[in-house]
Amino acid sequence: MAILRIDASILGPNSASSALADLAEAGWLETAPDTKIVRRHIGNEPLPSNAWQLAVSAAYVPEADRSDAQNQAVALAGELAAELRDAEGGIFALPFYNYGVSQHVKTWFDLAMAGGTMGEKFLEGKPVIVVTSRGGAYGPGTPRDGWDHNTDYLRRVVADIWGADLTLVEREFTLVGVNPALDAFTETAAAMKEAAHAAATEAGRALAAR
Repeated sequence: MAILRIDASILGPNSASSALADLAEAGWLETAPDTKIVRRHIGNEPLPSNAWQLAVSAAYVPEADRSDAQNQAVALAGELAAELRDAEGGIFALPFYNYGVSQHVKTWFDLAMAGGTMGEKFLEGKPVIVVTSRGGAYGPGTPRDGWDHNTDYLRRVVADIWGADLTLVEREFTLVGVNPALDAFTETAAAMKEAAHAAATEAGRALAAR
């Protein structure tokens, strides 16, 4: 079995989302130790921001007349689509940045779609864990309730468009202990971290067993 792991954090070893993905991966390998992990870190090695435009515009140009940049973009889009198509499952660590989906993730989504057929369900019925993290809290009753424009979008793409059997693991208040303004929420943040870590491990075990 081979699964695709995508990381999008820009925080390296301090990444809360990558930590969740590590736990999900460990749980998965505990249950299915022969699983092969195909890795792509679009936070450390971002995809070219102009590649989607080049790949899409290439479709309107005869192949013989395409520029080298267009050919490279088309090849990259096809590679990303193939990674999704060939995977038997996935672990995607896609954090919340600036109230929405990061440019790294949006570029990956757009390019992969450009590399497939219109509306292709790359992950149809496949078990996929999406872990996401938020520095603050955005749930009902909080001052910024409704400001999370990331999580629903991830569901729309990964589950509704790509067809994955999705398990979502979320962690909030990751900036507690970093931003002094959030010190009053230390206990709440610790409980959220513990619950998210447990959920990530269990999700890895459960999906690997399917």
